[in-house]
Amino acid sequence: MSDYVNVNGTCHCGRIQISGKVYEDMVIACHCTDCQQFSGAPFRPVAIIKNEDIKIDGEVTEYTKVADSGNERVQGFCGNCGCQIYARATDKSVFNVRTGFLDQHHKLTPKKHIFGQSKVAWIETISEAKWHVAGPESNEMKP
Repeated sequence: MSDYVNVNGTCHCGRIQISGKVYEDMVIACHCTDCQQFSGAPFRPVAIIKNEDIKIDGEVTEYTKVADSGNERVQGFCGNCGCQIYARATDKSVFNVRTGFLDQHHKLTPKKHIFGQSKVAWIETISEAKWHVAGPESNEMKP
């Protein structure tokens, strides 16, 4: 097993807190069309955490989706602010925690990209676009 990072995070409104242990080789970026639709983004980075390595405080609202494969995945989010928290197995054995709301998200680099067949075409040229330090009128930067 690889090294791990202790993580913690809070949804935008503060009603849900999470803490856990993420093994560095269990951070992935999912490019499936469901992740694109749920997140409104070209992919969704997640940290796969076993039930025994995660603690969640607060009331998570859940929605169960059925994939094209017929598998069920439970989507967890804050019912107040809408922050995406996780997708989990129906038996609660594994949680795919959304890395964006974790305080340590800058340390959680995806080690694997999955569902590459549905990646957006421009992802390969993202570094060629203009990048800005902050808003569109701020200084340009190199990614």
